[in-house]
Amino acid sequence: MSAEPESERKAHRAALPAWYPPWALALADLYFSSTTSVFVLHGNTYDLVPLANVDATDAAVYGGMVEFLSEQLFGRWDLVLHYDLGRGLRVFAGRDEKRLKEMVQLANKRIGDLSTLKNDPTTVFALLDLFVRDNIMAAPDKRLSVAVLVSQASYLFPAGEPGRLGFPASGMAVTLLNWATSAQVKRLEMAFVLIDERRSDMSERITGNPQVSTIEVPMPTERERTGYVRDVAPADRWPAISDYTPEQLGTLSAGMSLNDLSVLVRTADGAAGGQRLDARLFGGIKKRLLERQCQGLLEFVEPKWKLDTVIGQDAAKQRLRDDAALLARGALDCVPMGYLLCGPVGTGKSYLAMCAAGEIGIPCVVLKNFRSKYVGETEGNLERVLSVLRAMGPVMVVIDEADAALGDRDTEGDSGTSSRVFGMIATQMGDTRYRGRILWMLLTARPDLLPIDIKRQGRAEVHIPLFYPTDDDELRRMFVMMAKKLGTTLGADDVPSIPQRGQLSGADIEGMVGRAWRRSLLSGADHVTGKALREVVAQFMPSTQGLERELQEVAAMIECTDREFLPPPIVARMEQLGGRDALTQRLTAIKQIIAAM
Repeated sequence: MSAEPESERKAHRAALPAWYPPWALALADLYFSSTTSVFVLHGNTYDLVPLANVDATDAAVYGGMVEFLSEQLFGRWDLVLHYDLGRGLRVFAGRDEKRLKEMVQLANKRIGDLSTLKNDPTTVFALLDLFVRDNIMAAPDKRLSVAVLVSQASYLFPAGEPGRLGFPASGMAVTLLNWATSAQVKRLEMAFVLIDERRSDMSERITGNPQVSTIEVPMPTERERTGYVRDVAPADRWPAISDYTPEQLGTLSAGMSLNDLSVLVRTADGAAGGQRLDARLFGGIKKRLLERQCQGLLEFVEPKWKLDTVIGQDAAKQRLRDDAALLARGALDCVPMGYLLCGPVGTGKSYLAMCAAGEIGIPCVVLKNFRSKYVGETEGNLERVLSVLRAMGPVMVVIDEADAALGDRDTEGDSGTSSRVFGMIATQMGDTRYRGRILWMLLTARPDLLPIDIKRQGRAEVHIPLFYPTDDDELRRMFVMMAKKLGTTLGADDVPSIPQRGQLSGADIEGMVGRAWRRSLLSGADHVTGKALREVVAQFMPSTQGLERELQEVAAMIECTDREFLPPPIVARMEQLGGRDALTQRLTAIKQIIAAM
């Protein structure tokens, strides 16, 4: 029962099986190097984990992280203790009943009867601290190798200022940090592992302490997903109940956890007497599981169109097509980390983004409003979302109204939440390891409100401005396309001259076509007639918010990163006004006028 010499500890590290998950090997490396004895595991911590070398066994064995730690990583240690607020402190040996009985007897002798111990964390940590000190002072042959596992650790050490935690929580945090900094603890076989999904939910005093090692547990890789499906799927019946092989499901299930895959396999197994696991069923299940996993913060959108359905914007479409071709060739270093689509409201920014995703042939997700009224929830939610996105790649991430989502990072009264959220997004956008795997698409009518850190090269580096159509042919084609979108037809020759040229958004055009169709139906026609459309065009009154629209147009002109993205009428207007410097002055003047109104 004595503590191992350093040489024996290194030998044990070298003997660890290669099939262990990378996060487990990382924990072992840190422990056996005597770097620390306190660890924080966060991320995909409550997913299934292989409990045995599944490649070498006939029957696949999967379980939870606590089971893996107790059976494998700390499987030879004298005592493994597990604590959570629900069940209290208990001895844990996974599936090994014989070892469990031995550890219960040992715990009763050295700690006391744990079954009579209250769940109160203050009491538990006081008892553990006493046990740790007794173990340090014991004779070498009486010392125990001990691992303490704490689940849902954020309930014990919540995020927040130390002074706001209250005396009990602060006291437990100090106890934990005392273990982390103790040279005696590091020399002995003693390890303390805190487990929680979201690092940001835990006290920064712990997760940010240099004596505490924080390890992210990632979402499963394609190899791990394929292996799981192969291990647990009904091999004899699988071809009869699924359109996909385990290898295909391993590829298509990017972003899903093994728990999610277990639901998918069970559904497929149950589909033998009902629905077959085909593209429709798989797509629906995946969408539902991933959106649930991201707590509704991601909306999964299946792109229905490609760039050839976009009217105008020729230079922008060509740039996006070229980038799609580079991605297909694997030339990731030549692909931007992200794009900024800017321009007045109704210029088709969302539509262009979806079409770009369809052109590239990758999934598209919309990052919804992730700001929470509860301090800490925003960072925690975003932390989970980013983890899923990293596992999903390649994927396009659309942030609509990016100025509202990312612009106010210095908001007072939110305890620094805005700044931390901005930092998390900016860090992920600039992580070149995910170039070509996570494509960011920021949409905004007010690019001037976005921080420069987000718009710089290496993040949203390609800025594409969009404007209301001014070309007669472009306008005509948009009217025809909108009719098709509404489920009717309109001849190009039936589109009259548009007096509001340069003033109509896509929504305006769609509304005019919808009104014309209504008139046509009431007159007995089965399609949009030229007469009805002419009447609607003659009566239509565009928005009078001219100053606000000018502000958005000027901001888009200034933001443009490539002159070829600007239509000729916009270039002419830009030169007429005196270039970008003069436009910047004009932008400032408009802001002042609007603020004074």
